[in-house]
Amino acid sequence: MADKITTQWKGNMVFESDNPRWPSILMDASIDFGGTNSGAAPKAMMLSSLAGCSGLDIVSVLNKMKVKLDDFKMEVTGELTDEHPKYYHTVTVDYYFYGVNLPQGKIKKAVDLSIEKYCGVMAMFRKFANIKTEIHYHNK
Repeated sequence: MADKITTQWKGNMVFESDNPRWPSILMDASIDFGGTNSGAAPKAMMLSSLAGCSGLDIVSVLNKMKVKLDDFKMEVTGELTDEHPKYYHTVTVDYYFYGVNLPQGKIKKAVDLSIEKYCGVMAMFRKFANIKTEIHYHNK
């Protein structure tokens, strides 16, 4: 199975890219690089993709385990190399879970399954970056 996207230059430093399940997203360079900040930063979108992929896995597994959460968020930090081509050499994923009597063992298992088995974006990142993860539990 192959995914295919089309990315069209819209002028200046703006590009519009479609997605198999979404009409389009705009990407733009920062003002420092001649852009207008009118779209997402392409490298940062990679971090969003990592969080989305892992988050989908975790929610799916926790639903099967019948775990209820009040909230769940991820913060992904990517450290870029100094030299061109700049890429993320280290990526940190912090998972934050909120709820009452959080079942830490089940949550850890769901996170570990995403990290080690299911998340294809995580597997791609491992090809070029050191991945660090941490789980934060916030019981009410």
